[in-house]
Amino acid sequence: MALRIVTADERLSAGANKTTMALFGPSGVGKTSLLKTLPAEATLCIDLEAGLKSVQDWRGDSLPIRCFEDAIDLACLIGGVNPAADPSGFFSAAHHQHVVAAHPDLVRLLAAKSIVFLDSITDLTRQAMAWAKTRPEAFSEKTGKPDTRGAYGLMAREVIALLKHLQHAPGRTVIMVGILERVTDEFGRVSWQPQMEGGKAGRELPGIVDQVVSMALFSRDAQGALVHDPERGTERRLVCRTANSFGLPAKDRSGRLDETEPPDLAALLRKINLAPRS
Repeated sequence: MALRIVTADERLSAGANKTTMALFGPSGVGKTSLLKTLPAEATLCIDLEAGLKSVQDWRGDSLPIRCFEDAIDLACLIGGVNPAADPSGFFSAAHHQHVVAAHPDLVRLLAAKSIVFLDSITDLTRQAMAWAKTRPEAFSEKTGKPDTRGAYGLMAREVIALLKHLQHAPGRTVIMVGILERVTDEFGRVSWQPQMEGGKAGRELPGIVDQVVSMALFSRDAQGALVHDPERGTERRLVCRTANSFGLPAKDRSGRLDETEPPDLAALLRKINLAPRS
């Protein structure tokens, strides 16, 4: 592979057109409804959970995915060729050539899309686990019996590889949606964690994407300050900073977001990709 220097102007131009984001929130908080805040003509929704009932009037294109093999092929179309991939493996030149030839309609569709909304990572890991359980790595070499640890290891490796491939997708913003669940430990302490099969993919995801955002419900105290109120809150906000006062997963590589932002993804992306001052 030839090495090429990327100039500052090229880098800044690419940065203004591309962001990777993990968006988490409890079930029912309205994560999928945020599709309506994105430009319909430029957005493709990858529907892994058959969960678009709440946005049935949304005018954008969606693509249902029912198995992990299809998710892998679609990620290859979106992200292109990985020059570091095994020549006979996923995301290789041969794999890309095969899926381009097999799905010319998707190639044409993706050419018009600058935003990919993946709903959801949670279901992606479930599909990946079902696939992993059928692979040779999921069975003991000695006994031939199912090896759960091997299946989880394979699932984690392939999901992380898929997410990293999407992270490198040229010229496309990728928004990965997932369920946020409340976890209470043996001492009664509450924390909020992404709901994903296994733990490795969930731990590594924040390091893969540019932004981590949690969508949550809030109420206001007597002084008008936001109070995280997942049971009775009526105000939806996006929590965007790592050191937030609500203990919710978040990360902002852009350094341009407030602790919370309105639930508008198009506005959020404009703020993240604000052109630098000359």
